[in-house]
Amino acid sequence: MNIPSLCSADDSVLVVVDLQIRLLAAMAEADRAHLVKHTETLLQAAGALEIPVLYTEQYPKGLGPTVPALVERLPAMALCFEKTAFSCCAAEGFLSALKASGRGQVVLVGQEVHVCVLQTALELLALGFRVFVVEDGVCSRAQGHKHNALARLREAGAVVTNVESVLFEWLRDAAHPEFKTISQWVR
Repeated sequence: MNIPSLCSADDSVLVVVDLQIRLLAAMAEADRAHLVKHTETLLQAAGALEIPVLYTEQYPKGLGPTVPALVERLPAMALCFEKTAFSCCAAEGFLSALKASGRGQVVLVGQEVHVCVLQTALELLALGFRVFVVEDGVCSRAQGHKHNALARLREAGAVVTNVESVLFEWLRDAAHPEFKTISQWVR
């Protein structure tokens, strides 16, 4: 059964927004650690469940590449898009790849939530995608900016969720063949 407010492994694409070395260094240390850990978990689950992964890098010449720990977790078929615009939707080939997936749900993680994640989510909503923003998978330099962005996203119709909810919605049942493996990652 497809319930629009629940993530579906068969209908999701995981989008990782600008988790780059220099940009991550500007975040609070605790936020950095949680963001990387939770994104690693979602990337592992996406790989295990064959969920497409798209990731972006905002001006990599200036902000560096994606964090190596995350690159190691990317599924083999993950696609990278460089951009200078804040919304991922403006990156060359991003929307084509998203549409080619044939999936209608986008699960977003990344930084900064009040800029790149927010603009991406609002554009995707306007294009008819169902957007899930992972609250413990996004950050901003200022907590107030994060809280404001999440409130705006809720008001706009995005589902604000968390890593565990996404994982268990992707699984839907303890009888799922990947349940034991994936449930261990959140203990």
